[in-house]
Amino acid sequence: MFEVGHLVIYSAHGICRIDSISEKEIAGTVKLYYDLHPLSDDNLKISTPVDNHNLLMINLIGREEAMEIIQSFKSPGLQWIEKNNDRKQTYSKIISSGNREEIAQIINTLIRQKRKAESNNKKLSNQDQTMLTSTQNILFKEISIALGTTFEAVLDEVNGMIMQNA
Repeated sequence: MFEVGHLVIYSAHGICRIDSISEKEIAGTVKLYYDLHPLSDDNLKISTPVDNHNLLMINLIGREEAMEIIQSFKSPGLQWIEKNNDRKQTYSKIISSGNREEIAQIINTLIRQKRKAESNNKKLSNQDQTMLTSTQNILFKEISIALGTTFEAVLDEVNGMIMQNA
């Protein structure tokens, strides 16, 4: 069980702080709920049952794992899946698992594909760009917290590694 004040990754909302744990009665059943809010939106409040195993809610990574993930951007990433629907299905399944190393490989692949498209005066598809932006925002913010730095510093370091290993 998580504690009040902990930072967690919560589903697609990204990094959230647990503000409280409260008891709520719904339909005659009393359950414990996490009351949390995304760090990116102080106005949004989320309440989710403590025993809700359908949504991803995990601890933030530590410094060592964050460093390993950054180093993974030296590798070429995943093999590109040509069919949009197959790619979306495969990548979405990996993202929903919460495995940061595999999510980093997706981000790596999408960044490289974006660069490739731009070098041909094209753009990444909207679907791929949306996936890149959302996953990058969550993972790089998490890494920046673990390393005590900024999102921009992580982004710059990753882009530098990709450029050196293109």
